[in-house]
Amino acid sequence: MKNWLALFLFFIFSIAGNLAVAQCSICTKTAQQMGDGPATGLNAGIIYLAAMPFLIFSYIGYRWWKSNK
Repeated sequence: MKNWLALFLFFIFSIAGNLAVAQCSICTKTAQQMGDGPATGLNAGIIYLAAMPFLIFSYIGYRWWKSNK
């Protein structure tokens, strides 16, 4: 079960990292002025910062579910 969950999460984050464009209107204007290379880095940073809280809350939820089971 753990192997399937890890594989699923890896697949979701690898696909989401490639397809997501997580920019607000201000970040979009800034990225357009910087060019392609820095804009890609900005997108990756936004995705990284957004993914960390989800991973932390998922871990806490899993531990909570496991302890109540």
